[in-house]
Amino acid sequence: MGNLLLPLVETIREYYKDPKNCRKFEEWKIEYLKQNPDAERGFLFGLCSNPLYYIYMDKLTEYLNFAKSIAEKSGEIMLKYFNKQAEHTYKGDKSIVTIADTEINSYVIEQVKKNYPTHAVMGEEESYGKSDHVWVCDPVDGTAQFSRGVPVSVFSLALVIDGVSTVAVIYDPFLKNMYHSIKGQGAYKNNDKLQVSDVKLDDKQAVVNLSIGTPRVKLDLNILDKIRNEKRVYCTSLGSIARAGMLVAEGHYVATIYPHDLGADGVAGIKLIVEEAGGFVSNCKGENERMDGRLTGAVVSNKVAFDEIISILK
Repeated sequence: MGNLLLPLVETIREYYKDPKNCRKFEEWKIEYLKQNPDAERGFLFGLCSNPLYYIYMDKLTEYLNFAKSIAEKSGEIMLKYFNKQAEHTYKGDKSIVTIADTEINSYVIEQVKKNYPTHAVMGEEESYGKSDHVWVCDPVDGTAQFSRGVPVSVFSLALVIDGVSTVAVIYDPFLKNMYHSIKGQGAYKNNDKLQVSDVKLDDKQAVVNLSIGTPRVKLDLNILDKIRNEKRVYCTSLGSIARAGMLVAEGHYVATIYPHDLGADGVAGIKLIVEEAGGFVSNCKGENERMDGRLTGAVVSNKVAFDEIISILK
């Protein structure tokens, strides 16, 4: 940033500490793109000449660092209870809740209340507040595997602004891998940039994860038959949609499919990271949905296989 902009930035910085005011940058961006027919080439120049951009990005970076610190602490809690035969209970839908789930969920709420009291939290086990800035959290994605000593579970946290995932982290405490992204800034595993594959569904290299273990709904054998038997695709069911989603982001898997309703707590982080890595994330009809509520299934895919998967699900 040029020195001439610094006094102006400092003058308005306090005003823009309020997250709601950061939306003024988005309003300016939309207006700029409307007024510039050659937006693809001209946008960068206009963007970088606007002090709001730097303040906006400073704030998102602050949010990302906050999310990373929570993820690291949550990873410590997961490891503390992992493979210790910790106490767990069952919900009415037969899904498992461990002490790690509840402790991490409470910790996230505590930290958001302390650092961003105007924000809300949507957690798998507990939620807090109401806001257009919502921290969407799955404290232990893959609880059934976690409770049985299978090390595939991850911690997931995303800041969703007006229904859109804007900052996200997914942390694997077993391998110490931090997946993270800021909207428009790419996706990374630790310091390495992520890129989905260009492998087609009928390619011999293709691997697809199917979330078929949950007893909440009846398994649609049609989907399994079409993908596994007709397409002859190698299929897995890891028991953690977020972990499988990161395999898509890394280019190891073509897709992961969750063919029934679920909360956004398991998908909000995947949505940003995979799309910033060049993939697509939608519901089972190929539609985008808000990342702060219930979802009608989830498809996480590279671009070349996405349309075919949606056609199978329809």
